[in-house]
Amino acid sequence: MRDLRVRPAAEADLAALVRLRDDAARWMLARGVTGQWRPGELDEDHFRRVMAHGEVWLAEAGGRLAGAWELWWEDEDAWGPQPPVAGYVHRLMVDRTVTAPGTGRLLLDAAERRVAGAGRTRVRLDCLAGNAQLNAYYVKAGYRVVGRKAGKPQPGGPPKSFTLMEKRLS
Repeated sequence: MRDLRVRPAAEADLAALVRLRDDAARWMLARGVTGQWRPGELDEDHFRRVMAHGEVWLAEAGGRLAGAWELWWEDEDAWGPQPPVAGYVHRLMVDRTVTAPGTGRLLLDAAERRVAGAGRTRVRLDCLAGNAQLNAYYVKAGYRVVGRKAGKPQPGGPPKSFTLMEKRLS
């Protein structure tokens, strides 16, 4: 899956982003991951708001949407006030009907390059505390646990507890 093309999302992509997020939520639920995402939680307005204050990126393969992620330049709900040294990755998701294993890591690499290109030295993310498999995925990708955040507000749902993770960029 080395033929990924990455680009910023546009207004015309909003419905596809919602569909991708809902499909990822259904995939998790089918595998017994019940505390992470639920279909219908986020709508087009969510992605529109992120695009107004941060960035939403798409990856395409063979002309089809393969994945996406959000990139924020601050995340006070999870991290509190911080100096502008990091980019914050949220909602990394892939279409498992289109992508090969390892595509999520390619998307994460692209997000890290974008953060570095903006002159920031760290990438941060938060991962549902109870999702051991996802926490291990990010540790394997070079992220280290730097804290915990209980009761972080969630769009479209109740507050949840998260593991805070960070990777220093070279």
